Amino acid sequence: MVDLLVLFAVSMAVSAVGWKYFIYFFSLGYGYGVAALAVTMLVMYCSVLSWPTVILCGLLVVFGCRLATYLLQRERRSSGYRKILYAPELQKRKPVGVVLSVWIFCAVLYVMQVCPVLFRLSNTAIGVAVSDFWAWIGAGIMLCGILLEMFGDQQKAKAKKHNPKRFVDTGLYRFVRCPNYLGEVVIWTGVLLSGIGAGLSGWQWALAVIGYMGIVYVMFSGARRLELRQNEVYGNDPEYQSYVRRTPILIPFLPIHSLVKYKWLQA
Repeated sequence: MVDLLVLFAVSMAVSAVGWKYFIYFFSLGYGYGVAALAVTMLVMYCSVLSWPTVILCGLLVVFGCRLATYLLQRERRSSGYRKILYAPELQKRKPVGVVLSVWIFCAVLYVMQVCPVLFRLSNTAIGVAVSDFWAWIGAGIMLCGILLEMFGDQQKAKAKKHNPKRFVDTGLYRFVRCPNYLGEVVIWTGVLLSGIGAGLSGWQWALAVIGYMGIVYVMFSGARRLELRQNEVYGNDPEYQSYVRRTPILIPFLPIHSLVKYKWLQA
């Protein structure tokens, strides 16, 4: 339980960047927060580290730092992104209670997301028999997700640089409209699966599954927000309408082409 409190304190400290600008709770605080949690786990459990747990933590560091740095660079370089980021509705000062609640919620969620790796390490430290098989599987899935997210971001940036007024339907975007969000779902699926064979108890699995469901919800919510924004910009474009009809929004081969009607995804 102490290790959870330590991670929560670290998560709160890094996520505090959101007090400077609210959206940073979900962007810089998220990416750098996950990376900081992974480094903290490496330090706390340095005496029981195995190659798969080192790799799992290392992948979390790579994921978090790459994502946060990419978002920071995009904010500085893209006028279109700054226009969205600094929209008047996002500039409104929020009540302190709301900001505090979001800060705590994000810090808790980020800790729960990395729980499978934490519990693998903590259970090993107390002598629980642990198998590395699913740790390797989870790490492999995480790597695939990181590459998917990275290439999705790069392909979109390249396409927008070439034609900033057109939607992106090339590369990975031929198969799914939000490959970067899909990559993130894959990453956290790998993290969750890495908990198999690590002797997790019922309450440990409960925290891990809640964290996984939380980030999957966030990704679907993000895909919905993107769809609403794209509908405003490209909604009258026949090519865009054809692209939407034939291309799933988030999960390849799953015929979900729109999330607009699912208002419960609004976050």
